[in-house]
Amino acid sequence: MRFEPTDVQRALREEVRSFAAEEIAPIAAECDRTGEFPDGVLDDLGEMGLTGLTLPEEYGGEGAGLVELVIAIEELSTAMMPVASALALHLGVATVVERFGTDGLKDELLAEMASYDTVGALGYSEDDAGSDKSRMETTAEHDGDEWVIDGHKRWVTNFFDADYVLTYAKTGPDADAPRNVSAFLVPSDEFEVDHVWDTLGARALKSPRVTLSNVRVPDERRVGEVGSAAIERGTVYNGVNVPARAVGIARAALEDTIEYTADREQFGRSVGDFQGVRWRVAEMAGNVDVARLLTLRAADLADRGGDSKRELAMAKIDATETAVEVTNEALQLHGGVGYTASKDIERYLRDARLLTIAGGPNELHRNTLADAVYGEK
Repeated sequence: MRFEPTDVQRALREEVRSFAAEEIAPIAAECDRTGEFPDGVLDDLGEMGLTGLTLPEEYGGEGAGLVELVIAIEELSTAMMPVASALALHLGVATVVERFGTDGLKDELLAEMASYDTVGALGYSEDDAGSDKSRMETTAEHDGDEWVIDGHKRWVTNFFDADYVLTYAKTGPDADAPRNVSAFLVPSDEFEVDHVWDTLGARALKSPRVTLSNVRVPDERRVGEVGSAAIERGTVYNGVNVPARAVGIARAALEDTIEYTADREQFGRSVGDFQGVRWRVAEMAGNVDVARLLTLRAADLADRGGDSKRELAMAKIDATETAVEVTNEALQLHGGVGYTASKDIERYLRDARLLTIAGGPNELHRNTLADAVYGEK
């Protein structure tokens, strides 16, 4: 088993790390304070090839795998997690189009999605359909060559920049679940915005609640087979971006803590010279490495064609909870100044807290992991 990145992966890490440090990190705190997403940063990532990172080269992408996605997402999250979120959600939509869309749909949209000239958002969750998607209320009725869609979606990340929302709707009776859900690319201007939440963290990236009323979508905008969208979605492992984001946040908190405790003097010596502090920081470092390795393992298995549900659940649980624990410990070791906006630590903690919920709450992933573990008997 190899634990070292390839030369290509190492170069990708250095390129994204340099961009994140120079272009994103200096403005991250201000974007968090104002709730404004940094202008042009996704266009810049498009020019770097990151908005098409995992798409095939024939459609203008880089043809990279999920390991490369994890590397890029970690580096972006170290600077500003919402940027990584926006990139990952866009790529997730593009991946569904690439995997399950018609040749015509792929030829029309994927090259522009790879360059970020066409932007995707995800419409899956609803008020009563969070973890339990069987409670989805959005419907699509077949009418000739069109589908008539009514309903709502919430937590639609990227909506305000999106051209299309990948919208999941019931197209069959509940008795056919889960084979009663289909996916459609709906133009974003067909939605009405109901509510934009103020959130604890990830303030720069808005995920509003939106509604559709009697919206007509041509059948060629359907992605995948009728009734198969929920099943098909379960075979796409782009969700590995969530633990990757957690690793990035945790690493940022760790690095800031090492620097702060090394420079801060109390009682005539560096705070980092106290054994109790050193041991706590060392444990933080170990936990970050474990989270990274679990995340890379899940991505690598998926890249090799394996079923990584077990490994992804384990990585998601461990990495996101590590991010909360490490950022909280970092705040404690920073003392009072860590509780203020003069340091990035409190932002890391607020952003990390989202990730135990995003991508499915950890309780749901614990069920997935437990089912896999008992299934191994």
